Amino acid sequence: MTPSFYVGSAGNISAGVIERYIESQRSQWMTMRKAFKYRLYPTKPQARDLERTLFLCRQLYNAALQERRDAYRKAGVSLTYYQQKRSLPEIRTELLEYKGVHSQVLQNVIERVDLAFQGFFRRVKHGENPGYPRFKGQGRYDSFTFPQAGTTGVKLQKDGKRVLLYGIGSVKVKLHRPLEGRLKTATVKREAEHWYIVFVCEVEPKPLPPNEETIGIDLGTNPHFLVTSEGEMVEAPRYFQKAQAKLAPAQRSLSRKKRSSNRRKEARKRVAALHRKIANQRRDFHHKLARRLVKQYGTIVHENLNIEGLARSCAAKGVQDAGWAQFLSILAYKAAEAGRRVIAVDPKYTSQACPTCGHRERRPLWVRVYTCPGCGAHLHRDVAAAQNVLARAWTGPSGVAIPCPRSPGL
Repeated sequence: MTPSFYVGSAGNISAGVIERYIESQRSQWMTMRKAFKYRLYPTKPQARDLERTLFLCRQLYNAALQERRDAYRKAGVSLTYYQQKRSLPEIRTELLEYKGVHSQVLQNVIERVDLAFQGFFRRVKHGENPGYPRFKGQGRYDSFTFPQAGTTGVKLQKDGKRVLLYGIGSVKVKLHRPLEGRLKTATVKREAEHWYIVFVCEVEPKPLPPNEETIGIDLGTNPHFLVTSEGEMVEAPRYFQKAQAKLAPAQRSLSRKKRSSNRRKEARKRVAALHRKIANQRRDFHHKLARRLVKQYGTIVHENLNIEGLARSCAAKGVQDAGWAQFLSILAYKAAEAGRRVIAVDPKYTSQACPTCGHRERRPLWVRVYTCPGCGAHLHRDVAAAQNVLARAWTGPSGVAIPCPRSPGL
């Protein structure tokens, strides 16, 4: 959108207006959004109110989805977000239970339906498996959002130990770290029997001092999660594999319980608690490892893996236990905040080429250490792969990955 500056009588743009415009835009250029997740401790009545809010939001979501389906089937008309949003005041007037839910939370529910259809049409356009938006069953709608939490709907109380939620009341919260920046949105989320609130804030990046060190990393599952081009090997924690001794009897117990019984609900909670612990352990490991890499190196190069495809292969359990996608996502946003560069390169032949002479030879996975027949170099398979990954990226001032002409295997 072209800015409309004030033009004086001589036809010149006012310098003061330009300066103010640049300052207003600089705040957008120099900020990023960061999420802060905190545990909520609602009382039993508050927990019932939270469940009721989720139920009403799920009901509205399904009704909006049904309305779109009926409109297209009967009249061939595609309803828009704004058309459905205009009916919310009438809904709140006729259905009194919706008056206890903030109006912007209801608007966000309609927006979620609209985003589901946008994703559907995008996938159809690109020839992908479209997946028509589905109705949300019981227990399948786990969050509601206050889009303007900085101004309405949510308020952190002065002591920092409670948060005031519209329609719920003052709920105890554990702020284990301080909020930063300007509050934008707040999402209340249910995870098994626990409740959390996720604040999204607009913060200024905190770049680390310049660092010219570069590193290539090769991701694995067993026995190493990550091997660097310098020879460092990080052991794979394999949290899911270690927890299987506890998970197996818990899941067998769940499968024997009668459906809709109280005992089945308790057994399901025990299984969910075990899975939540595994996810928390894996996330903690990813955060700490990514932070260490970002602090130590200015440029980090990794393989651009087809993780979704690997998660459907014979190594699926190990790949999902390692959580590569989550780790690379955490690494990318930590690097962006710290002013570092993360570069993804083509992984083709990185584990087959010698980083010294470029000789390429296919070897079975059980061969971990070998001697190159081309130059006689004694190499570890994963270290050599990490060195090839690093050689495939030229890190210039722009941080754009450019194939290196001297890279072996290209």
